Amino acid sequence: MSRFPFPLPFGWFQIAYPEDFGPREVLPLRYFDRELALWRDEAGEAHLMDAFCPHLGAHLGWGGKVLGDSIECPFHGWRFDTAGHNCDIPYSDRINKQATVGTYPVVERNGLTMAWYHPQGAAPMWEVPELPECSDDGFSDYYKSSYHVKTAWQEMAENTVDLAHFRYVHGTDEVAVVETYETDGPRAKMISVQKYVTPRGVVEGHIDAYQHGPGFSYTWFTGIVDAILIGTPTPVHENLVQTRFNFKVRKLADARATSSVADAFVSEINKQLTEDIPIWEHKAHLVKPALADTDGPFMKFRKWAAQFYADGEVPAATR
Repeated sequence: MSRFPFPLPFGWFQIAYPEDFGPREVLPLRYFDRELALWRDEAGEAHLMDAFCPHLGAHLGWGGKVLGDSIECPFHGWRFDTAGHNCDIPYSDRINKQATVGTYPVVERNGLTMAWYHPQGAAPMWEVPELPECSDDGFSDYYKSSYHVKTAWQEMAENTVDLAHFRYVHGTDEVAVVETYETDGPRAKMISVQKYVTPRGVVEGHIDAYQHGPGFSYTWFTGIVDAILIGTPTPVHENLVQTRFNFKVRKLADARATSSVADAFVSEINKQLTEDIPIWEHKAHLVKPALADTDGPFMKFRKWAAQFYADGEVPAATR
């Protein structure tokens, strides 16, 4: 039974990094409460499909072989093309036109492998933005981290607008102040001012967060350090999310200084996430929270988040 009233959301989600698998390589995955096979054809294009062969159920991700632009089942050698259609049965002169495997759109952008998931198979409704910082030599390589958290995507994402908890959960000296929170279709933007207490006094910076659906966000940190954090929470099932943090830091005058600043920044953000995990994994979702007048725009966020559910009606109170 699910702890929360949310079905799986639809959108673009990170399922791997491009360097995780090369041409003709196959990876077994589990996301969206489904077994999946991720593979790269001989030309280098990535493909994601449901894992089980429609012939007799073998898992294509365990022992499947890539031949040209098709994948071969390890059990009986049936082959399926990039659209999931049976294209060869080695011991028959005929193919089985009814034997198909579900497929998912994939894009590789910003150094991430992203897949579109929709429970009813609807085509992508927006694109993953291409961030110039990801190809800018003025920024570091990715600092990567990954966590599996026993919660729902929306419970984690709600932290975006919950600025007050930073003082009580993370012990920050100052709490950011929201300047604007705006939504536009699948996109949301929150601009906030953050004051940092340093040995040289108080430094004013910004934390500007941009969301593109439930599975892709990027946050710009400026002030003490200029850095971008790409957050990619991906549902494994309704009560388990794999969230990846992908950091890039603007390079300083020398590599040692960049590494020192980046290590400290990344360590602090990761520490804050691990401090949130016990709360996420044990809290309840209150459909009518008793909010303070100075709390963040929780209900506006919930109304925005409700658009990403397709499996039946989300209770109105959660919006």
